[in-house]
Amino acid sequence: VQEVTPVLLVVLARLVSSTWHEGSGYYAAESHNNEVYVEEAPPEPALDYRRVPQWCATLNIHRGDATCYSPRGGSYRSSLGTRCELSCARGYRLVGPSTVQCLPSRHWSGMAYCRQIRCHVLPAVLRGSYMCSAGVQMDSRCDYTCQPGYQLEGDRSRICMEDGRWSGSEPICVDVEPPKIRCPDSRERIAEPGKLTATVYWDPPRVKDSADGVIKRVMLRGPEPGSEFPEGEHVIRYTAQDQAYNRASCKFSIRVQVRRCPVLKPPQNGYISCTSDGNNYGATCEYQCEGGYERQGTSLRVCQSTQQWTGSQPLCAPMQINTAVNSAASLLDQFHEKRRLLVISAPDPANRYYKMQISMLQQAACGLDLRHVTTIELVGQPPHEVGRIREHQLSLGIIEELRQFLHLTRSHFNAVLLDKAGTDRERYITPINPDELFVFIDTYLLSEREAARREQTGDPCE
Repeated sequence: VQEVTPVLLVVLARLVSSTWHEGSGYYAAESHNNEVYVEEAPPEPALDYRRVPQWCATLNIHRGDATCYSPRGGSYRSSLGTRCELSCARGYRLVGPSTVQCLPSRHWSGMAYCRQIRCHVLPAVLRGSYMCSAGVQMDSRCDYTCQPGYQLEGDRSRICMEDGRWSGSEPICVDVEPPKIRCPDSRERIAEPGKLTATVYWDPPRVKDSADGVIKRVMLRGPEPGSEFPEGEHVIRYTAQDQAYNRASCKFSIRVQVRRCPVLKPPQNGYISCTSDGNNYGATCEYQCEGGYERQGTSLRVCQSTQQWTGSQPLCAPMQINTAVNSAASLLDQFHEKRRLLVISAPDPANRYYKMQISMLQQAACGLDLRHVTTIELVGQPPHEVGRIREHQLSLGIIEELRQFLHLTRSHFNAVLLDKAGTDRERYITPINPDELFVFIDTYLLSEREAARREQTGDPCE
């Protein structure tokens, strides 16, 4: 007993004078490494460990706990042979062995500590951001948001879990919002004078993308600005497309109004020839009379913007034939561009060809008037020769000039057809059937205007 006592005192003195490092199980001079020591065989002579209750340093783990089981009972938490199970508080991870034992070398079989659980820093989100409740610590919740115009696809929030990983997966911000587009206001235009259309201009639509501000394409469906639009309502559509192929459309209408005057009626025994559409603003109407009738009053009327015609409607009065003229030329001038003339010459009123011709012409009076044909009769021998146009008598001097001008003899029946220009167009030495005469006139002598009117009205004499 006396030999053991000095050794025990040395061990106790060493135990009292040493500085312990909290939570490590090691002396301060040995706390620089994390090695786990393997117990070696004790040197001779053997020591009596039972008399030393605190053999290893007291375990104290920061942010953790040690649950120890000693062979000598619960009061000996650091005695030789004590086994301790190490654990960490929530949010911390144990680094080192989970179980240590107090060895004869007065060291614990290992060293461990509690490290805070941290997740990696989340990467930045293109066109978005996130905000975390506790940085990268465990249980930190990071909520994602996107820039205006973008929508989040994927997990809206992620949580730092106990294994040091983030829950879910990284979301993305996508452009799903269509661009903003505003078309010009609808408008109404009046057709231009003399036209049924209006030239309309407008500014392009206002387009703005709510995301990156880039508009890839703006498409027009309809005529371009500055086009001529006919009467009626027209819808113009625009479509805008951004870089993400989102589309937005708008539309507006253009209404073209044609101002019109009341429809003019042709005068009796006459007709109207109008420009443009006949009664639209700026249209001009010219009054014409049928052959054998003369216009009394204005010849032109114009449709004004007030939708009223200028002037008043003229009349078509029967043509006044003046036989008290000095020459045949003055007589024929009265028919210039108005009537065709059929001049009949006979040696006497009893001539059978003459009577036959007059009889046929009387029966075809409607057809003659339709084709603007006036008959002049030269009958007999001087000084009893007679010349007449209907009830109008011609002087002997006019009769003689007509015969010379038209080369008409008094010796036998003959006839000559003059067009509206006074040109000799056809001669006959026997009576002409009215139907044959009408075919000739309709084929060769009708003007384009007469032919068009005949096409519209037909033949009222049938």
